[in-house]
Amino acid sequence: MKIKYNENEKIRIDKFLTNQNLEELYSRSYIDKMISNGSITVNAEPVKKGYFLAENDEIEINIVAKEKRSLIGENIPLDIVYEDEFMAIINKQAGLVVHPGAGNPNGTLVNALIYYFGKDLSSNDPSRPGIVHRLDKDTSGLIVVAKTNQAHSALSELFQNREIEKHYRTIVVGTPNNEEDEINTFIYRSVTDRTKMAVSNHGKTAITAFKIIKYFDFFSLLDVHLKTGRTHQIRVHMSHINHPIIGDQIYNSIPRTLQFLPQQLQRKVKYLFANHLKRQALHSFSLKFIHPFTGKEIYAEAPLPEDMTYTLNWLDKYFNKR
Repeated sequence: MKIKYNENEKIRIDKFLTNQNLEELYSRSYIDKMISNGSITVNAEPVKKGYFLAENDEIEINIVAKEKRSLIGENIPLDIVYEDEFMAIINKQAGLVVHPGAGNPNGTLVNALIYYFGKDLSSNDPSRPGIVHRLDKDTSGLIVVAKTNQAHSALSELFQNREIEKHYRTIVVGTPNNEEDEINTFIYRSVTDRTKMAVSNHGKTAITAFKIIKYFDFFSLLDVHLKTGRTHQIRVHMSHINHPIIGDQIYNSIPRTLQFLPQQLQRKVKYLFANHLKRQALHSFSLKFIHPFTGKEIYAEAPLPEDMTYTLNWLDKYFNKR
């Protein structure tokens, strides 16, 4: 692709190309990367991103074709909460892995997206078309999907800049000391178990705010406002303050849950885990943000899934705080 610069006013090449809003050049950082690796030249010569264009400069953009997707679409049910030409918001069911990986070559959300949306997905990462952020396999609820590379870049920036308000619902063991509180720590990969994350004295900042919205004997239902988006963040933080999420098989366990309970109630909880709640009771409940292209406020909400609804009704019956 070649572009002739015909203006008298000088302008930096990175700013000029960003202003063109080309689908192929979907973000400022991608433009900078292409300039740095010589994929964008001026008058057949490599330049730096601070180069000022002059009249009659010829810009050549060499876009390398992305690797062809080897992924296939699969007819996996999708609950589409919101959709427009730029993105979709999906209410993901528990048990569905977001993208293919080791041990999960297919049967993922990505396979379902390809089946329903075809080529109308961002290709920033050919192995994860459309995926802007993740939810754990056994966490249900809302996840944002990008349909174009420009949308992918814009939505990623909203997440990085903490401009997407994310609320979760979760059921935890015990009752936190404060009705509302905030957990602010560093999170880093565990040195004892590489499959887990842990609170550490170094790593990435992780901020989780929560509010108790229903009390039970020995349990609580929380609204959690996720202010950062670290791997397993809510699960790690709730375990860290000794109020782990029920059903969490990585950061909690049935014996750990039972130790909070009188012996005469332990059999009831074992029955719940054996027959009704077989994953962590964590649900991505709502998302709110300003649409990066229309400027309108987007608010999406997903009702609690059946297993969590059943659990709350069950707790009302056997552990209702009176």
